[in-house]
Amino acid sequence: MLIKAVAQASAVAGWPIHLTNLGSGICLPLQATKCSFSRILPAPLNFQSRRLRLLFVPRAADSTPPASASPSSSGKTIVSEEGFTLSKVSFGVVGLAIGGSLLSYGFGAYFTILPGSEWSALMLTYGFPLAVIGMALQYAELKPVPCITYSDAQSLREKCATPILKQVRDDVTRFRYGDEQHLDEALKRIFQYGLGGGISRRSGPILKMIREEVVEDEKYCLVLVFEAKALQLSDFEQRQAKFASFFGPGITAEIGEGEGNDLYEVRLISQTTAQ
Repeated sequence: MLIKAVAQASAVAGWPIHLTNLGSGICLPLQATKCSFSRILPAPLNFQSRRLRLLFVPRAADSTPPASASPSSSGKTIVSEEGFTLSKVSFGVVGLAIGGSLLSYGFGAYFTILPGSEWSALMLTYGFPLAVIGMALQYAELKPVPCITYSDAQSLREKCATPILKQVRDDVTRFRYGDEQHLDEALKRIFQYGLGGGISRRSGPILKMIREEVVEDEKYCLVLVFEAKALQLSDFEQRQAKFASFFGPGITAEIGEGEGNDLYEVRLISQTTAQ
């Protein structure tokens, strides 16, 4: 039985083995013929290296600005103000720069580090108060708000804008000193700070920018853009008549939402038409 089992196993494995004298019960050495190991070994693996190729397709970046950010998308051109005016100069910065320079050079000349020791007392005398005044002005300084002016509105400003609208534009686009914010007196009366039916000063709107544009019927419009985190659009709409009354006569007021969170627009439209 053992010999039969060996013979069967050899046949399954593919080894051709010749057994002799099976009938006599004598176990003779197994004589194996030549065999091909390719029958029992698996086929040789193909280890050819295959490179992974990554195909990068170049693509130009889209640098085109959105339509809303382009001033020419609506057919309007933004113009810049030309000319130099003292109202656009910060006197706090000028005073601090001049006073600080005089103080620095005066101390250097006094200790003979810099030439001009005979002028050191004079420079220290005038440099110190100029520096103090400059710091005080810079502390009380109210910076101008940005102003966007379209070309068609610029041509209509002198003819159609009322004197009050011109004054408002000039006041908010220059440095002011001692005021907490632009149009403080106007907002105080319109929103009635601290009075019955009004709002608290801390909740009052803040002027962020102005815009000059032309609306229907070729009318000049000055847009006041406010930021009011504690107010709603209805709070401005309830005071629409007050805006028209305060900045009048000769204008109408329109209320709308701005192009951002907590931004509201008050459009002051002049009723004067170009002739």
